[in-house]
Amino acid sequence: MGDKGLLPGVDVANLPEEDKNRLANVIDMLQIRDSLKMYNSLVESCFNDCVDSFTRKSLTKQEETCVRRCAEKFLKHSMRVGMRFGELNQGAATQD
Repeated sequence: MGDKGLLPGVDVANLPEEDKNRLANVIDMLQIRDSLKMYNSLVESCFNDCVDSFTRKSLTKQEETCVRRCAEKFLKHSMRVGMRFGELNQGAATQD
């Protein structure tokens, strides 16, 4: 029986080593892509919400505080969603 979460119907343990390595590389690239998307989304969202003007070279104290809070909130939310997804995925795996 295969890992239904990864490749339904495929027994990953029995794949040739070359295919396992290729699969691991693809998974690594997808994780990097998703991390970059999350980072870009965080930057864009916090910038749009917090930066009001371009009259100064650096952020104002108010903008800096806003960006810090925004980033913390975004990361906490992402961690909570990830944990919940893991719980749901684990629950689905135990039902099989």
